Amino acid sequence: MKSTATRKRFDARMRNLYACLVCCVLAGACGGSMAEPEAELRLWVERAHAAAEARDRRDLVGMISPAYADPRGNKIGDIENMLRAYFFRQHTIKLVTSIEEIRLYGDSAAEIDLVAGMAGTNGGVFGFSADAYRFQLELERKSEDWLLLSARWAEFGEELH
Repeated sequence: MKSTATRKRFDARMRNLYACLVCCVLAGACGGSMAEPEAELRLWVERAHAAAEARDRRDLVGMISPAYADPRGNKIGDIENMLRAYFFRQHTIKLVTSIEEIRLYGDSAAEIDLVAGMAGTNGGVFGFSADAYRFQLELERKSEDWLLLSARWAEFGEELH
């Protein structure tokens, strides 16, 4: 069984991860010609990247479906609270992301696999923190907008959950 201190560190990392969830998902490489939905999804990632680095919680939450639910039991309100706490602790945020794959299911559903490196300055002992994660995002198109429906993630090198 994990010690209380280990569990608290794990819980803090998970809160940071959730808060960064949308943030980390956000910078994609732009390539040559692509299908319209794929181009829209890459723009969605770029918009989220910019909002995360600007610590714009409202814009990020606006990119999440009200029906959001993930395997860890989080809903949209939980993600908003995690973002609020993360942005409060981090003075600056920098992201480096790489979209590994975009899978389209018709014109209204998609999955995005990406790797995200996150760094931030804060008031901690070292004054900064940095992590790398893998994400699998599920999105749906409502009207003209893509919205995040669910996400799975893990530290780089570990299994998604």
